[in-house]
Amino acid sequence: MSDQAYVDHVLTIQHRWESALEVAGFGAAIVTAGEPAPYFLDDQTPVFRNNPHLAQWFPDDDCELSALLVRPGKPPRLYFYQPADYWHLPPATPDWVAEALDVQLYDDAAKLEAAILADSEKINRVAHVGEHAFSNLPTENTNPALLLNHLHYHRAYKTPWEIACMTRATEQAVQGHLAARDVFFTGGSEFDINLAYLAASQQTSAELPYSSIIALNEHAGVLHYQHYDRTPPEQHRSLLIDAGGRDHSYASDITRTYSAVAGSLFSELLTALDEAQQSLISEIRPGPNYLDLHKQFHERLASILGDLNIWRCTAASAFERGMTNSFLPHGLGHLIGLQTHDVAGLQSSAEGGMNPPPEQYPALRLTRPVEVGQVFTIEPGVYFIPALLQALRKSSQGADVNWQTVDVLRPCGGIRIEDNVLVTEDGAINLTRNAFLNA
Repeated sequence: MSDQAYVDHVLTIQHRWESALEVAGFGAAIVTAGEPAPYFLDDQTPVFRNNPHLAQWFPDDDCELSALLVRPGKPPRLYFYQPADYWHLPPATPDWVAEALDVQLYDDAAKLEAAILADSEKINRVAHVGEHAFSNLPTENTNPALLLNHLHYHRAYKTPWEIACMTRATEQAVQGHLAARDVFFTGGSEFDINLAYLAASQQTSAELPYSSIIALNEHAGVLHYQHYDRTPPEQHRSLLIDAGGRDHSYASDITRTYSAVAGSLFSELLTALDEAQQSLISEIRPGPNYLDLHKQFHERLASILGDLNIWRCTAASAFERGMTNSFLPHGLGHLIGLQTHDVAGLQSSAEGGMNPPPEQYPALRLTRPVEVGQVFTIEPGVYFIPALLQALRKSSQGADVNWQTVDVLRPCGGIRIEDNVLVTEDGAINLTRNAFLNA
């Protein structure tokens, strides 16, 4: 990605911030990176992650205690903390952003704070966006709601530079997915698969956008399964891997499921779900609400499960009565960008109005209209979760489920297929499928 693309990105973000500051009644904003807090009774800290509001301007995590001054009509000023430290390697001078940001270097945190105070005292009403990392900065205008609402809402529309970062993050993750798949088919453990993913995607666990989900067999029925068994199961039936990458602070979020037994009922279900997911993505156009896509997929899932003899009733009846919720309890997807589950998915306006998910689909994270420039995930699934199945069996709808077929599928845990999709004027570009095709 050229320097000019980054410069153009910063100009776009500057315009958005200037508009948000004007609406919220502020003359400028101080955006702080933050600093990691030690664990309780310890001198160790979690891995530092830059404040996403600063990362949109300066997309790097190696910036503890740094800050940015955003002023209308002037270049953003980056107060970059570069301590003289022999315990840790100091952050490198960020020359690559000098064309877009006014970079000032400080090796002393007190001098950096004094510079921020001196500059901000000349401005009427300064907002502070982020966590307070300095004791002398005023706190009365910290994270004002109206300002954040405007910033969050417009983060859904990605600049060309952001899209390029997310494309590279996707390509990085796909390399890991391919290596993980190969280890699964050679009988590896969850731990083995995780190591293969990290090595092939060239990431440490700390650099991942989120902790990878590596779930074999029944573990795939735990939506956010968090362990890595060191020992392979006696029989490999299925693998669900949900793992992403990061490029310049921008995330990709990809899930794939594999069946160990070709021609099995589970394999047939996997193929049907994959085809339905791709069909839905091919039909995406700007205009409809994302909730409509979610409902459409539940209707398709009812048909898929009916074709596999899981319903004793019609697929239409199963859908109308919400029976698919017991097999797909999460939302169809979410916005993605600086954060894996990016902000403002439920906002109805830049001013902060909310459009919560309907009672029938409480886990849905995105209820906004589908618009050009958005990047979101499409991640349908079907799971065989004991607690949900037990509740369905005991309900009045339980008699309309073919439990013998469900019991055949239960040991495989579940399926999730997740792609990252960019909305264009003509439809949608599947960033994930393109990366797999080109790998």
